Amino acid sequence: MSLAKTLLKSRTVRFLRSAHTAADFVTDGYPEILFVGRSNVGKSSLMNKMLGNRKLARVSSTPGRTRAVNYFVVDDSFYFVDLPGYGWAKAGKDERRQWAALMDRYLRSESGPRHVVQLVDAKVGVTPLDEQAHDFFLSLGHRPSVVATKIDRLPRGRRGASLAAVARALALGDRRPIAFSARSGEGVKELWSAIHSFLRSPQGSAASEVRNERDQS
Repeated sequence: MSLAKTLLKSRTVRFLRSAHTAADFVTDGYPEILFVGRSNVGKSSLMNKMLGNRKLARVSSTPGRTRAVNYFVVDDSFYFVDLPGYGWAKAGKDERRQWAALMDRYLRSESGPRHVVQLVDAKVGVTPLDEQAHDFFLSLGHRPSVVATKIDRLPRGRRGASLAAVARALALGDRRPIAFSARSGEGVKELWSAIHSFLRSPQGSAASEVRNERDQS
């Protein structure tokens, strides 16, 4: 099957569970694609667009709705993991600390291979919280795919400059952020391509081989 057909194929997806404590984390070795970003960056809309299901991940106009680590099984092969958003100013300090502690425990916990997809609002640009989060992922050995969401809200003449500014702020070097629109579908193929590159990498494919051997036993 060609890459184009693979990216556009119909996918099976189901919600597995929400992890509110470390005891709830999944540890079965499946690869995990992590979606994280500042609150109200469009994370749920992006995941729904990627999976072709408008109601899979909860979409809300109220920031901070994702308060747990949410697991979705894709094609019985890997997980989409919806992580709590960071930087919701209206949350209480104790609540923000609880969210941060949960995400820290999750990112440091042992599980299958993980790939981080960090979302940044294309119109707002990179915030100090985005920079801190990116540095944190790098410190744990992750090299995030960066996605500039809500690109449709920018005039076409400003999009190139916005993407370049994101790349500079996060020191992406020769890597460019993926321009994404949950409305038009722009960026869906590009993001699936990045995800499949990870799944086909030695790290991701090794996990698949171990999983297949276990399932056949």
